[in-house]
Amino acid sequence: MNTIDEYKAIVIGTSAGGLFAISTLLEKLPQNYSAPIIIVQHRSKEPTSLLEEILQSKCNIKIKQADEKEKIEKGIVYIAPPDYHLLIENDFTFSLSADEPVNFSRPSIDVLFESAASVYKDKLVGIILTGTNNDGALGIKAIAENNGLVIVQNPKEAQFPAMPLASIHTQKVNHIFTLSEIQIFLLRLNIN
Repeated sequence: MNTIDEYKAIVIGTSAGGLFAISTLLEKLPQNYSAPIIIVQHRSKEPTSLLEEILQSKCNIKIKQADEKEKIEKGIVYIAPPDYHLLIENDFTFSLSADEPVNFSRPSIDVLFESAASVYKDKLVGIILTGTNNDGALGIKAIAENNGLVIVQNPKEAQFPAMPLASIHTQKVNHIFTLSEIQIFLLRLNIN
């Protein structure tokens, strides 16, 4: 089994049905988790979204909204803010962009995954969860082309299978796992 020493970051993309899926993956992770986890969840543009607070109430690991120029640190779950694309810069900081939506989405999973793949290369894990469009499929290709690891939620289990299916159709996926299998994988990855 791989350890987190082989991977420096985990990116997760989800849309419809994502709150349950993300909660399931994060609820057992320890406060001192060995990598940053960076999430794009498609959500409304309202700045008063309670996503981070809801997740924090269920989890031990620190959860926060990503900020412009913030240094990425292990042991923190970063959530893309509403109505901004989230990118990772070469100096391992975030940048936020108000560029046009991609796949009708801002934040876009593809934008995060592609920027993360160019920075972390083969040290990146990309995970696609439940959702209703094909956002993330191009990002999955970018991660695979940089020799990162790609995991997709089993579409038979996903509340909305379109997003996992679009990623599977890229033929760049390493593992198709249930949520509980992804959770186990993340916990095992934390062993140093």
